[in-house]
Amino acid sequence: MTHDYLILGAGPAGLQLAALLERDGHDYLVLEAGEGPGTFFTRYPRHRKLISINKVYTGSDDPEFNLRMDWNSLLGDDPELLFTRYTGRYFPDADLMVRYLADFAAATGVRVSYRTRVVRVGRDGDGFEAVDDTGRSWRGRRLVVATGVSQLYVPPIEGIEHAERYDTVNVDPRDFVNQRVMVIGKGNSGFETADNLVETAAVVHVAGPHSVRLAWQTHYVGHLRAVNNNFLDTYQLKSQNAVLDGTVESIRRRDDGGYLVRFRYARTVEAIREIEYDRVIACTGFRFDADIFDDSCRPALVINGRFPEQTPAYESSTVPDLYFAGTLTQQRDFKRSTSGFIHGFRYGVRALYRILRTRYHGTGWPATPVEATPEAITDAIIARINRSSALWQQFGVLGDVVAVSGDTVAYHEEVPVAHLVEGGLGGGTFFVTTLEYGADHDSVDPFDISVPRPRENDATAAHDASYLHPVVRLYRDGQVVAVHHLAENLENEWNLAGVHQQPLAVFVKEHLADARS
Repeated sequence: MTHDYLILGAGPAGLQLAALLERDGHDYLVLEAGEGPGTFFTRYPRHRKLISINKVYTGSDDPEFNLRMDWNSLLGDDPELLFTRYTGRYFPDADLMVRYLADFAAATGVRVSYRTRVVRVGRDGDGFEAVDDTGRSWRGRRLVVATGVSQLYVPPIEGIEHAERYDTVNVDPRDFVNQRVMVIGKGNSGFETADNLVETAAVVHVAGPHSVRLAWQTHYVGHLRAVNNNFLDTYQLKSQNAVLDGTVESIRRRDDGGYLVRFRYARTVEAIREIEYDRVIACTGFRFDADIFDDSCRPALVINGRFPEQTPAYESSTVPDLYFAGTLTQQRDFKRSTSGFIHGFRYGVRALYRILRTRYHGTGWPATPVEATPEAITDAIIARINRSSALWQQFGVLGDVVAVSGDTVAYHEEVPVAHLVEGGLGGGTFFVTTLEYGADHDSVDPFDISVPRPRENDATAAHDASYLHPVVRLYRDGQVVAVHHLAENLENEWNLAGVHQQPLAVFVKEHLADARS
């Protein structure tokens, strides 16, 4: 039997896509190596605290708005299938995610073949074939890979094989009593590991070639989060710990069982120093496992071979009908937005579903008719930006599109902007609304009051805003011909008549006549 869709992986992305396909009666099957959904979360994060927020109390009873503060729920119509029903903890335990995903799979009735570890994927003229470790095979006309970044990324360091790894290192801090430890990697896994050793290790050094990037400044939630940065306090207050800026050149095992690390400093006169440690731990991130693909359908890889290269439609750049969902799609907005995380990629998966429906099932992108007046268009945009979770989470990636064709105006929600530019909705004239940070947002210290910033609700300086704010662009045949910024607002309520509504209406009116011609 050949299915319309084979989906590899029953994690959050695979389940999200399967639930949408199941709801609308499509032919698909999910193949999952584990005993149940969400196998990744049975192991990670190693110290079991999620860094995806779970804010139960928002002051609002609007389900769409509340998803802005709920980073763990998948999308669906059942109000009981919300992660916020499981715990009130702001940073929940990872075991709850495993339980939630199992409940989601059961409630939505998605079709999953568990204990099915795919070891080879090939392609012929009829589609894709996936073969598991027992020799069983499945076929699909299209293949969607939602396996996540399942392999540890190992950098090319001489002797790196001597280091312990984030995925297997002992997480009991008592195993490190009075030891000198180097942690390689300045991401959340590195600092999560270092933070765990503060009370027991004698010395902990966190090393890496790049500066520490703090999420509260860059607005990229994959950079170092406050929940993992207590270690920085111990460094700056001289508590025998340090952050080393530079490159690990080599790791050598000493005769006494310890390690000698050759380290090249980035900022000191001393170019290379040899430092002794009792333990070295590699916390260097994860990568996509492309080894299962044979030569007939091996996708191109990018970013040090860590991710599959994709088109704006989440399709492999080199293998037609091979799509990606979930954290793998962060290749499209790497370290700029939120496609690497549930609260971002749940909307990317829904966008992928709409792309598949459009390409293979003759169903266009969902649209709502809008009266062809500046006032009606403005009202529709204002209403959406004040409640949309998709635009809020996938800032700069997804946009709401007002398509203008003569006297007909249609409102399309949550379209990947890059897909639109490539003709995903056809040619024509579009008002496209996104939420975006300013161009210099990651270089501005938001807590430094000496840095001049635009005043709140200042429509005249809206284009200089560094904080999240709406941007409306007029596209004609894929090209931007006009741009309008809405003034930033402390509570992200862009609905003041003289500040937000009227300037936007003027912008729309100015360009609507040309757009309709």
